[in-house]
Amino acid sequence: MFAVIKTGGKQYKVQEGDIIFIEKLDVEAGAEVTFDNVLALSDGDNFVAGTPTVAGCTVTATVVKNGKGKKIHILKYKPKKDSKKKIGHRQPYTKVQIQKIAK
Repeated sequence: MFAVIKTGGKQYKVQEGDIIFIEKLDVEAGAEVTFDNVLALSDGDNFVAGTPTVAGCTVTATVVKNGKGKKIHILKYKPKKDSKKKIGHRQPYTKVQIQKIAK
């Protein structure tokens, strides 16, 4: 059984027990999160595509941790102007484990 959920402007194909990294949610580690935006659902035999979401279907997950990804270095350089600018960015994320897919 799998479901396709939408969170943080992205879509994820999930199964029970999966651990995924999603855009940062404002919840503490150990809390339970419910995703109502289920776009598709399959139980092996039947496939249901939502219009735009599957009515009455939810995906429950537990927050494992909140953190930041690897640093990305950005270098801006203008030739002949003696201008350099080095900046870094670490994207925040929330790591969740899928517990249950309910129809």
